[in-house]
Amino acid sequence: MYDWFDYHGHMCISFELLALSTFDFLKENNYLPYSIGQVRHMAYQICQAVKYMHDSKLTHTDLKPENILFVNSDFTMTYNVEKKRDERTVKSTAVRVVDFGSATFDHEHHSTIVSTRHYRAPEVILELGWSQPCDVWSIGCILFEYYLGFTLFQTHDNREHLAMMERILGPVPSKMIRKTRKQKYFYRGRLDWDESSSAGRYVRENCKPLRRYLLSEAEEHHQLFDLIESMLEYEPSKRLTMAAALRHPFFEAGNGGDASGSKSWEGNRDISR
Repeated sequence: MYDWFDYHGHMCISFELLALSTFDFLKENNYLPYSIGQVRHMAYQICQAVKYMHDSKLTHTDLKPENILFVNSDFTMTYNVEKKRDERTVKSTAVRVVDFGSATFDHEHHSTIVSTRHYRAPEVILELGWSQPCDVWSIGCILFEYYLGFTLFQTHDNREHLAMMERILGPVPSKMIRKTRKQKYFYRGRLDWDESSSAGRYVRENCKPLRRYLLSEAEEHHQLFDLIESMLEYEPSKRLTMAAALRHPFFEAGNGGDASGSKSWEGNRDISR
């Protein structure tokens, strides 16, 4: 925040001028995924920013590519002969986390439902209560989207959302099923889901176990997916913390750094706005 002032009873806040969101850049680039190096640099900054929030007893609750903005979204353009289209490469992957309108302190009232649908953690869907780990789940979904160019959980229905989770990550833990008030989604301790229905076929045909989405067998790609898997643990208590995420081997892999190849994340703490 640069400054604040009152204008006829309206609170106004001045921030640094930022560029396109990471989602808008992806969209304008025909959903061409970011490179593994770009994903690494953006992921580190996001984890660093969210760790600062969590250390301050604050949960963002609405992390998504739309709320992560480039400092500068200038790009270089190359023509892909095979696909017959122009493709953009952002020059710098320096980003800021924005939109704290739904951010909640630990001591404040916690709304039952938080997060945009595609990035919503299972404990929120099952109304088991939530805290900082729900942000970690959202980041796992975001990193998948950066890497592949499409949303991991493309749905608007709770039951279908849970079915997608099971298809990609395995069964919902029985402990969570026993504790939830949302027993209408389960039958005899298992998700009540008809795989032969049109929705069931859609999930089966469009979702697959997480590791099968890998684009390469290179070690850094497996390290990214290990990080994502750790962020997409069903049980919040088992989910990776931001402090642990920042120590993950993925951030030591390859050259790292921004789109220009320089490891510019170290020491850069001014990343949330």
